[in-house]
Amino acid sequence: MKRIYALFTFALLMIQVAKADEGMWLLSMLDKMNFKDMEAKGLRLTKEQLYSINNSSLKDASIWFNNGCTGEFVSSEGLVLTNHHCGYDAIAELSTTQDNILDNGFWAKDRASERVPKTPMVVTRVVRVDDITDQVLAKLAGVAEKDRARKLTEIYKELEKKATEGSHFTATSREMFKGNAYYLFVLEKFTDIRLVGTPPQNIGKFGGETDNWMWPRHTGDFSMFRVYSGADNKPAKYSPSNVAYKPLKHLSISLKGYKEGDFAMIIGFPGRTNRYEFSQGVAMATDIVDPSIVNLRDIRLKAWKEQMIQDEATRLLLSSDYASVANYWKFFDGEAEQLKRNKVFEKKAAEEKAFGQWAANREEYKSLLYDIDQVYTLYKPYALQATYMRECIGAPTIMQLASLGFSLDALYFERDTIMKNKTMSKADKAKRLADIDSNIAKTCQLTLVALDEFNYTDRIIAADKKIFLGMLSMYYKNIPSSQWPEVFKKIASKIKNGNSEMVFAKYTDMVFSKSIFASKEKIAAFLKKPSYSKLLADPAFSLYKAHRENYLTNFKPKVDEFMSQSLALGRKYIKGLMEMYPNRYFYPDANSCQRLTYGTIRSYNPKDGVHYDYITTIDGVMEKYIPGDYEFDLPMRLVDLYKSKDFGRYAMSNGKLPVAFLSDNDITGGNSGSPVMDGDGNLIGIAFDGNWEAMSGNIDFDQTYKRTISVDIRYVLWLIDKFGGASHIVAEMTIIE
Repeated sequence: MKRIYALFTFALLMIQVAKADEGMWLLSMLDKMNFKDMEAKGLRLTKEQLYSINNSSLKDASIWFNNGCTGEFVSSEGLVLTNHHCGYDAIAELSTTQDNILDNGFWAKDRASERVPKTPMVVTRVVRVDDITDQVLAKLAGVAEKDRARKLTEIYKELEKKATEGSHFTATSREMFKGNAYYLFVLEKFTDIRLVGTPPQNIGKFGGETDNWMWPRHTGDFSMFRVYSGADNKPAKYSPSNVAYKPLKHLSISLKGYKEGDFAMIIGFPGRTNRYEFSQGVAMATDIVDPSIVNLRDIRLKAWKEQMIQDEATRLLLSSDYASVANYWKFFDGEAEQLKRNKVFEKKAAEEKAFGQWAANREEYKSLLYDIDQVYTLYKPYALQATYMRECIGAPTIMQLASLGFSLDALYFERDTIMKNKTMSKADKAKRLADIDSNIAKTCQLTLVALDEFNYTDRIIAADKKIFLGMLSMYYKNIPSSQWPEVFKKIASKIKNGNSEMVFAKYTDMVFSKSIFASKEKIAAFLKKPSYSKLLADPAFSLYKAHRENYLTNFKPKVDEFMSQSLALGRKYIKGLMEMYPNRYFYPDANSCQRLTYGTIRSYNPKDGVHYDYITTIDGVMEKYIPGDYEFDLPMRLVDLYKSKDFGRYAMSNGKLPVAFLSDNDITGGNSGSPVMDGDGNLIGIAFDGNWEAMSGNIDFDQTYKRTISVDIRYVLWLIDKFGGASHIVAEMTIIE
């Protein structure tokens, strides 16, 4: 058993020689894996400067930003740079028609002017990383697969408690290689985060959805926040008396620039990859799941945009949701296309064929590929259920609001059960009923408070009706009738001669006219005087309840079983691959923990006869500029500065102002906002996107096409300094010229 543990540890720590730029590596293991290759490519730092527990290192400068992005400290006063789209929710929430910082930009003139986000944010620093593989696998020995997840939770809780006892730190454990290795991350979390600066969104989102995932790119995708702490430099709840946090390490900023072939590394928190996916999973993503998500999200985006372009207040209210849905609408569209273009299914199938030949005479593995195929074959008829529950039934705002009724539904159901109980004493029954009534009152009050912040205007309702109608039609067309809940069968039974649109339109009108969840005022009135019978009779709630119960009863068990079986088979497959290729080195999938990727500044050829340079300039911004356009408009101040060529010290030697650049680093979602650093560990840019030709990157790394798109730090500083007039913010930073 120890030999197998050693095999996994060795495989995790080593560099994959055949694809030197591929991989998302744990910083704590750099001394045993890629360090020599990194030095050969241009790294000029020591191992301790990259990762250290006892001294400040680059790991301390890169932080997990709001549990979904990455950011980096760029001053000794807790100043953080991240992407504009990572700060978008906070910026949009703080914007009103009277103080529209989303459109106009914002630069705090001093600490007192910094804005406190309406929704609290969190910044997380990695303190250290512990290898807990041996401990976890020893405790899992003999545990049945069906009990593995529960047992893992217990093990994590025990180890995390032990790792943080006597400190203010928290800890989280991560599974690697689908359960062949485990690491524990000790963390420090800060919750007093304030907005320092943001460019107008026609800079921060320049190019909109047209340019999203595309190169050449000209987006100033950045925003700035500051982390505050107590006087002891430890995390503290928001207080006006808190002070700027002093990080262990902040990044110096280089204005020296770069050239093609120069070393570039990124330290961030990549979200999820699935590089060890089976060919059946690739086919399912390409042919079934991804196209469904694209089509369902398209309904929301069209309905919202129709209202957003007509009214500024509606645009501000919906802008954050629109941006979030649109981002991955395009991602899933691109992923399906590039999985086909890059022949990922064929590649995976060939790898599995070779594995099958190797495994033919090995008892542990000889039936593995057959077992995998059986699991996917059984799951395929239900593969859309989870997607449609989330992206279809749960998508309209009215259905999201109706789902709030589930807390009350559970309480009322419990109340009815107790009322019918003939064995309970009167005293016990009275006490339990009083407790439940108290909980009902508290639930209603908490929901009322939350409702105060919710905007459900006439325009949003108009869009929501179109979304609701579109989702009903999509469900009817794409989910087999044998999988429908009874309530939907009853609605569909009225369809004659293919007149589904008319039937669903009439049903939509009925729901929005009668449901208490169709307006903020009706919801508030209901919560002030709740009624179980009224809740159960509500058409929106009854529809959502029927679909949810249908999913939970009939399909979630199948989804859970599929996930459990595919995970176990994946664990065995990776173990087999490592035995099959003892001289090949593997790395774990991304899972929202701190990783390092490295490579070079690099251009590429997307197709025959086409070459994309590795850098763009402000000249390209002006070439795309369309006055008044939703995606390509610009502030007049930027246009004027361009005309005067007032680029200051941020210009390149040729006099041009750089905007964005390419590197062949291996990143994915979650890396947004990550620092891109040169061989000396100086900040040269902020990663914000991947390229269209490599949208299959979550499942397969393509060395030919994979690129990271980053905003040049010189463009960022120019926008803060020259455009924003906030030179005092730049003065905080350590600049290397």
